[in-house]
Amino acid sequence: MAVLPFGEKKPLVSDDAFVHESAVVIGDVHIHERASVWPCAVIRADDARIEVGKGTGVLDLALLEAPSGKPVVVGDGCIISHGAKLHGCVVMSDSLIGIGAIVLDGATIGKGSVVAAGALVPPGTRIPPGSFVIGVPGKVTREASTEEHLFVEREVRHLFEKTKIYRARA
Repeated sequence: MAVLPFGEKKPLVSDDAFVHESAVVIGDVHIHERASVWPCAVIRADDARIEVGKGTGVLDLALLEAPSGKPVVVGDGCIISHGAKLHGCVVMSDSLIGIGAIVLDGATIGKGSVVAAGALVPPGTRIPPGSFVIGVPGKVTREASTEEHLFVEREVRHLFEKTKIYRARA
């Protein structure tokens, strides 16, 4: 794993967080308890800070970048899916950002929301809590379902269980 400082900015990774050996974490990054960062994910905070909340999974090939003055904050119990991109935005707890979805500068995804695969949330957009977002540009089309909320909870637990197997190999 590449956990690298950038000048005086050094990543802080909780002892029980998991960062895969092919992931790259640079600069002012804080990865909280039970969080996981999967193969080839990049979390780059050479300008502003990035927070990855407790139990949150940043999946394969995801990119989190915090440009100057625009930190990235990801709450607890979130899934940032494969190839998703977060740029200078906030994702509140218990949310799912789908495969290949993009959330841009100044956008806020409300607690318990689902951003569908391939959706693009434009700069400055405010998504209310519990929303289901789809499309380009991303629009709220309905409330996130109970099944979707349960899926996120199950997936967060499953990712943490997987990290135990990866750690045992090391």
